[in-house]
Amino acid sequence: MDGEKISNAHLAYATWGTLNAECNNAILVFHALSGTHVISGSHPSKPDDTNFWTDELSEGWWSEIVGPGKAIDTDRFFVICSNYLGGCYGSTGPSSTNPDTGEPYGSSFPHLNAADLVDAQIPLLESFGIDQLHAVVGPSVGGLLALTFATRHTSRVRNVVPIASGFKTTVLNRLILFEQILAIENDKYFNSGDYYHGESPRVGLSLARMISHKTFVHLDTFEKRARRDLVKETEMLSWFQVRDTFQSYMLHQGKKFTDRFDANTYLRIIDMWSRFDAVVQGGAESVEKLFAPCRDHGLKFLVFSIDSDFCFYPEEQAELVRNLEESSVEVMHITVHSMKGHDSFLLEPELYTPHIRELLQS
Repeated sequence: MDGEKISNAHLAYATWGTLNAECNNAILVFHALSGTHVISGSHPSKPDDTNFWTDELSEGWWSEIVGPGKAIDTDRFFVICSNYLGGCYGSTGPSSTNPDTGEPYGSSFPHLNAADLVDAQIPLLESFGIDQLHAVVGPSVGGLLALTFATRHTSRVRNVVPIASGFKTTVLNRLILFEQILAIENDKYFNSGDYYHGESPRVGLSLARMISHKTFVHLDTFEKRARRDLVKETEMLSWFQVRDTFQSYMLHQGKKFTDRFDANTYLRIIDMWSRFDAVVQGGAESVEKLFAPCRDHGLKFLVFSIDSDFCFYPEEQAELVRNLEESSVEVMHITVHSMKGHDSFLLEPELYTPHIRELLQS
């Protein structure tokens, strides 16, 4: 945490399947930027210590990939997913109460990096007696953490599946993320992050979500999803009138997001993403030294690209695969052909299932 510390941190998590006697059939899943630890099935109960839970979050966001007989088969594997440290769905984050002050952490909550989020998983795994995971899996931002887990805790995992992710955050993504940071920081209610006793920075968070959302969804999908009825906007606009269904759709997406997410958590995660460099987060001096332990321990990587992805471009996965191959690490690279953009990993399970199943069950 850049040298900063918090005490008595908690992780909210959920599990599926049964851990076997040898404790060697566990799979750890890292969720995407705004995802939750509820990845499969229906979980109607709200996690403790959160004011951001909405009904839609009770339904697993990856139920078509994780479950009985699915790609990640819960009849065979014990699956774990936790809400990130710094999150707003039950894990200790900026909206949590600081036990030293009795007030929400707010601006005092530390900056986070990928290594922090990954290292926080180790006590959770140890509480189950899990010394080595069968696999670690992560889509999108979760793929950055899956990669970091493999390079920081190489002996603790056998298979690694980063989906639509990267190796080092590009200049383009850093600029897009910076735009989102500025949107939140410049909201009149942000107050440096200390807003929990007053109005929240809904406009800034809504703008940030709109900036990011256009990288998640392919433009053809935008046309299909755009609302037919225009939203009458009074909070974010005074002179301009919404006359376009695409503008209306983006306003709807942005404002809906503010009901279920905390601006401070959003800032912590995109700050982590903006600064991501696999070599740095793995604590290595070079790419070769980063992946040498993966080669020596016989790790297997399955890397997915999406050819229409505007969030993590296919060139980013190609860089990761090239580095793995040059380091003699076993890797398979699958390019998914889709018209759904980055969100393909959520919407088209049939394109991922055969490859994930083959790796996990081999």
